[in-house]
Amino acid sequence: MHDQTVTFSVHEDKACELKKNLAIVYDALKQKGYNPINQIVGYILSEDPTYITTYNNARSLIRHIDRDELLQEMVKCYLGANK
Repeated sequence: MHDQTVTFSVHEDKACELKKNLAIVYDALKQKGYNPINQIVGYILSEDPTYITTYNNARSLIRHIDRDELLQEMVKCYLGANK
């Protein structure tokens, strides 16, 4: 029997999965010869999935990422607010 309480954070798990999936999308775009930053920004601004390659299931992965959550995490990382 354990006497300590285990904590669980859905937000941290979700942020880690978002980062992992975005890295897969980035790598797929890079491998196919695209500029990953430009393509991802194009997708975020337009929500047009054709900015993202289907290679390595990248298009499907990015469509499962909520754009608002993605932008929140990006701003947090940029400002160093993830600490």
